[in-house]
Amino acid sequence: MQIGMVGLGKMGANMTTRLLRGGHHVVVYDRSTDAVAHAASGGATAATGLADLVGKLQGSPRVVWIMVPSGKPTDETIDELLGILGSGDVIIDGGNTNWQDGLAAYERCKAKGVHLVDAGTSGGVWGLTEGYCLMVGGDDDAVKQCEPIFTTLAPEGGYAHVGRAGAGHFSKMVHNGVEYGMLQAYGEGFEILESSPFEFDMQQLAEVWCHGSVVRSWLLELAVLAFKADPKLAEIRGYVDDTGEGRWTVQAAIDQNVPAPVITLSLLQRFVSRQDESFSAKVIAALRNQFGGHAVKSESHV
Repeated sequence: MQIGMVGLGKMGANMTTRLLRGGHHVVVYDRSTDAVAHAASGGATAATGLADLVGKLQGSPRVVWIMVPSGKPTDETIDELLGILGSGDVIIDGGNTNWQDGLAAYERCKAKGVHLVDAGTSGGVWGLTEGYCLMVGGDDDAVKQCEPIFTTLAPEGGYAHVGRAGAGHFSKMVHNGVEYGMLQAYGEGFEILESSPFEFDMQQLAEVWCHGSVVRSWLLELAVLAFKADPKLAEIRGYVDDTGEGRWTVQAAIDQNVPAPVITLSLLQRFVSRQDESFSAKVIAALRNQFGGHAVKSESHV
């Protein structure tokens, strides 16, 4: 197939390469001319803007995949494309868009006769070699037309049309919420091991857990690589960011009256990781001193 790829960051660039290797013709655009030139050196067709990209797509329907940051950048890209594309064309949003924002964009596209397909995309920097897990939402006809793209990007069994518009983003959101909980559990487990009276080899333990254990996973395989590179993780600061999906999952749980304590607490622990000093801990220390005379540590002893 022919496809336009807008956004050549870590995932967009690798997805372009995987599509090219699968025999597709990919027209690329990114604000970074260096990123466009790099993709073109690998066989992609370079475009200087969205209008140029669409103009270089032949046949019908024209399909454009966008891999840009969620929120305003995604909305602006979709709206600009709506002024260029025609009835029956397809936009695939493969970013981490909030599912409600995605539904609003779907309605804007529908009003113009353009299909919007939401493709929840997991795989990170390993997707080029391992393939991308794709959870796709959208109208049946539009998704069917784009299946050669999805099956090229995904490993065997790693693609599914999971429902109507919005279902792709929603399922990817929950996927990432589950990821938060798994990461937190691994982190806590290895910290207990690290603080124990035993001199554990973390890489060895992570590796042995990968074979036959009920907690084996790809994340654990990545832990092996991390401990191999830095056994004590001495070069890594314990600061954990989030890109929104965990928050949205917790909000969805609240809205739907679903108890999700593990995912919720894993999100809150990320907030804790960003604090050099906790004011709430200061309040607790001060109160313990007031009611029980418990000792407090001054800033000068920190």
